[in-house]
Amino acid sequence: MVKAIRVHRPGGPDELHVEDVTLAPPGPGEVQIRHRAIGVNYIDIYRRTGLYPAELPYIPGHEGAGQVVAVGEGVDDFEEGDRVAYISAGLGAYSEARNISAAAVIHLPKSLSYEQGAVMMLKGLTVQYLLRRTYRVKKGTRVLVHAGAGGVGQLLCEWARALGAKVIATVGSPEKAAVAEKAGAQDVILYRDENFVERVRDISRGKLCDVVYDGVGRATFPGSLDCLAPFGLFVSFGSASGPIDAFDINLLAQKGSLFATRPTLFAHIAKRKDYEEMVEDMLHAIKRGHLTIDPPHSFPLADAAKVHAALESRQTMGSMVLIP
Repeated sequence: MVKAIRVHRPGGPDELHVEDVTLAPPGPGEVQIRHRAIGVNYIDIYRRTGLYPAELPYIPGHEGAGQVVAVGEGVDDFEEGDRVAYISAGLGAYSEARNISAAAVIHLPKSLSYEQGAVMMLKGLTVQYLLRRTYRVKKGTRVLVHAGAGGVGQLLCEWARALGAKVIATVGSPEKAAVAEKAGAQDVILYRDENFVERVRDISRGKLCDVVYDGVGRATFPGSLDCLAPFGLFVSFGSASGPIDAFDINLLAQKGSLFATRPTLFAHIAKRKDYEEMVEDMLHAIKRGHLTIDPPHSFPLADAAKVHAALESRQTMGSMVLIP
């Protein structure tokens, strides 16, 4: 038996229950991982509320890091004692230990802690596909990052700046403004006090942005479209303030022949070859100092409900992990 967090029905943070669950030996093609740290992400809230439905009951969580403690039949790339991290479309991370397909697992470099490994997978690879695959950011690209002090937002600001982009970020408080600036944003907009569309226009001297990265959703749409230059790309990758309602596609024509996309990490990593290439690019960026995986804030696994409540109320800065 292992301790795990389980959800039996959609709802608020109080639907996260600590329970004992039975863990079978790993099956063919699987490894069993004893978690040392578990990543907490906004997608976990989408699952819990039912915005992203999951078969009930379930154990939340898509990423984690730990040690391999058992190996299933046919697994050749991993052995007991290996330090590993993973990101998976499948759920089950909020637990002391779990079985998972070896295809979802990578070797964790010794230069990174388990805590760093547990938060770099979803956030780091999200930033990788946003900057390197969804829109190829390069020197001179004008970028707007919403929620620039968040876990993904900070990484977006840092890596985009390292690539030579002109980075503008929006945040909700002066404290968060300092965080976004430290991460790499040259200009920061306090969206609660300022009209972010007007400020983007002023900062860019009317040139606007080539790409907008929007993980906020309803609160920043359609203003985000007004921040784009003709032929610019609106990238929606999250809905922290609620999902974007259906909109008239003619808006894209009216605002300058814009492009809009709603990519997902799990589509990008569906093929192991792509997954490995993205991980390699991310680790290379970390090694070169273009991407910094700071030690996250750590909380006991049993406090998952409190962590969800803080994240959902947008009171947090940076990344968080649960420690079994």
